[in-house]
Amino acid sequence: MTAAAWAIGGLASLVWLGLLLFWHGFWRADQRLRGERAGDGGDWPSVTAVIPARNEADVIAQTVAGLLRQDYPGALSIVVVDDSSEDGTAEAARAALPEGAGRVISAPPLEAGWAGKLWALRHGIAAAQAGGTPDFFWLTDADIVHGPHVLRGLVAKARADRLALVSLMVRLPARAFWEVLLVPAFLFFFQLLYPFPAVNTPSSRIAGAAGGCVLLRADALAAIGGIAAIRNRLIDDCALGRAVKASGRRIWLGLADDSRSQRRYTELSEFWRMVVRSAFVQLRHSTVLLIVCVLGMALTYLAPPLLALYGLAAGESAGLGGLVAWGLMSIAYWPTVRYCGLSPLVALSLPVAAVLFMAMTVHAAIRHWLGRGEAWKGRDYGTDT
Repeated sequence: MTAAAWAIGGLASLVWLGLLLFWHGFWRADQRLRGERAGDGGDWPSVTAVIPARNEADVIAQTVAGLLRQDYPGALSIVVVDDSSEDGTAEAARAALPEGAGRVISAPPLEAGWAGKLWALRHGIAAAQAGGTPDFFWLTDADIVHGPHVLRGLVAKARADRLALVSLMVRLPARAFWEVLLVPAFLFFFQLLYPFPAVNTPSSRIAGAAGGCVLLRADALAAIGGIAAIRNRLIDDCALGRAVKASGRRIWLGLADDSRSQRRYTELSEFWRMVVRSAFVQLRHSTVLLIVCVLGMALTYLAPPLLALYGLAAGESAGLGGLVAWGLMSIAYWPTVRYCGLSPLVALSLPVAAVLFMAMTVHAAIRHWLGRGEAWKGRDYGTDT
């Protein structure tokens, strides 16, 4: 057991050391809009905010209010797309949207081969283009409230760096127990899969975006064939980022400072459903990748604390390798925990969160194998998405 403990702990430590030193600095959580608020001078491009909304009556008014408060010097219009809501979302949006500031439309019944959100975006973009195509589309979710300077910062960033797409991973609430445990881990794993510095490097093939807040040049969208090019993608934001970057254009992805989700995850089941929706899609429905993922996460996240606790309980130095790996893991996790405004002690909890994410991924695979597919907001997208 001693030799095995040393070997496993040493290997886990090497993995974390490699991630810290060589995986694009993903863990620094330092890709932010800084000093991007340009002055009022000059001509500012026109922007249309497109908000797909399905059963969001409880939050849509706050979302619209955040858009109306933007201090953007250029032309800004708003299109809210009601996606077959059953709770009065369209009525709530119309009540919140003053005459002349924008419009609320209803998407037709969902066609086969389309993901619901993308179907709504397609019709929202078409409505925005009816009166003349804007320079930019601002694609934002119906449960996100943006601070007054967000759009100005996005456009300033796009203009300064000649970007076709600028995207922000919005802040998620991290107050309830399950949010504290899982939200920073969710952000950390997203940054691990799509290292923001690599996404933002034109020469890197790594691409991604965060669908809650995407500023997209209209000509860049047209160049990839419109939203129809990714019409059946459940992980639509990253698919959009890949398509735009593959077209030879520059993209940028960062962490938001003043864009916040209103969606709460006070119960484990709520967060579980959100992750299960796309976890096995991320692995391309591959059983081999699932096995590799589970074994890799067990080695990287679960083994270090178990070995450290074993060494402490048994009074053996063999647990030292696990302790070192756990320490390196916590160092990597700390910037994201700090970004979420949480205690440094939360950085020690990543192994627990990782076990839960492993379980969610396995659950997603089981659903797929049973033919239940991916379901979200009352829709089942089957097993082929």
